[in-house]
Amino acid sequence: MHNAEDRSFIGHPRGLGYLAFTEAWERFSYYGMQSLLVLYMVNRLLHPGHIERIAGFGLFRHLLESIYRGPLSVQALASAIFGLYTGLVYLTPIGGGLIADRVLGRTRTVTIGALLMAAGHFLMAFDVTFLAALTCLLTGVGCFKGNLASQVGALYATGDNRRADAFQIYYIFINAGVIAAPLIAGTLGEVYGWHYGFGAAGVGMLIGLTIYLTGRRWLPPDSPVVEKGARAAKIPLTHREKMAIVALIALLPVLTIAVIGNQQIFNAYLVWAHDNADLIFFGRKMPTTWLITLDSIVSVSFLAGAVVFWRLWSKKFPEPPEITKIGIGSLVAVTGFVSLAIGAAIAASSGGKISIGWLITFHVLNSIGFANVFPVSLALYARAAPAALSATIIGIFYLHLFAANNLVGWIGGLLEKMPATQFWLLHAALCGTAGIIFLVAGRLFGHLLAPGDNDKGQID
Repeated sequence: MHNAEDRSFIGHPRGLGYLAFTEAWERFSYYGMQSLLVLYMVNRLLHPGHIERIAGFGLFRHLLESIYRGPLSVQALASAIFGLYTGLVYLTPIGGGLIADRVLGRTRTVTIGALLMAAGHFLMAFDVTFLAALTCLLTGVGCFKGNLASQVGALYATGDNRRADAFQIYYIFINAGVIAAPLIAGTLGEVYGWHYGFGAAGVGMLIGLTIYLTGRRWLPPDSPVVEKGARAAKIPLTHREKMAIVALIALLPVLTIAVIGNQQIFNAYLVWAHDNADLIFFGRKMPTTWLITLDSIVSVSFLAGAVVFWRLWSKKFPEPPEITKIGIGSLVAVTGFVSLAIGAAIAASSGGKISIGWLITFHVLNSIGFANVFPVSLALYARAAPAALSATIIGIFYLHLFAANNLVGWIGGLLEKMPATQFWLLHAALCGTAGIIFLVAGRLFGHLLAPGDNDKGQID
């Protein structure tokens, strides 16, 4: 059974291991599909002979072109679909959180989500079911994503300072799944056939579900809100909890701006690199999707490095609050996009292709920055959320990625309309602006999010 004092998994409760491995396989399936999605649409699905087979696509395309105010090229249409899909992926967890908090409980909701995602990946194997597949995936992620992260926070007792470390460990496992996804699903899709890659993603999701169900006894119990019904749902929030919610919601637009550049890696960056980068590595041309693996390998290294760095820092100096770490991370990530702009400018002046060295530099600098953005912001929302609304607040947290990915789809379309140097400097400016706002916000209302007596960080 779950025990908050358990340290059997690298100093953490055993349940963290089951949740982390489950999420690793879920991310394998998600990023395996996502690493192929834009390339699949640009190179196959959206061309004559295939696009006509997609059920309901005529109306869907009409709606997109109404939003974007004009006909869309294949690349722009693919970018718009990608942005809409990856945006909605982070909107649906709000509904999934409410279902878990008020109706089904987290365990059943996560299980349903995993089954829906597996079905969605397998449906990607057929042109006609493309939109149905995306619908299953969106619904499944909504049921799965926020609730699994909420269970990570609920593993720890009030005031347990292992929680922030737990989310960084959790992100390390996420990136392990992302590393494997392009190597397996991406390679199968690009080299042997798109549908093999999507099928591999579906198998990965089923493996994740099996791990999750195997470890149920080590997971925290579902919220008493579910068990006691509507009467418990009416427990009033304290003034501090209400102000914390206001502060958390106020940070969402800033988080949105901060992550646009990082999310562009899966969209315009892949298309741009495919067409303009010299991807020769040790004498062989590597598949474009392997850039996602490169990014994940670097990310895992610096996520682990960030955990060690802050542990050592805290032994000699006061550890900065989460919001300050997020601001610092955003500013560091700016240098990554500047390196892409420099590489693009050099390639443009020489008439050649951009060296893979500039891409590696980008991934290193961006990963150093985002090691202090994604996991730290998730830990902040898990800790500061009122206990009875934990899964719902985590769902709201993912709203910033909903907004960011929709903007990624629109901004990605600008790649055809502006020089690559300007395109990447635009992303640097967005990330830098967010970093400055975070640092200022930490000074102005960081006290609202500071740990206090009501800081549960779990669903009791």
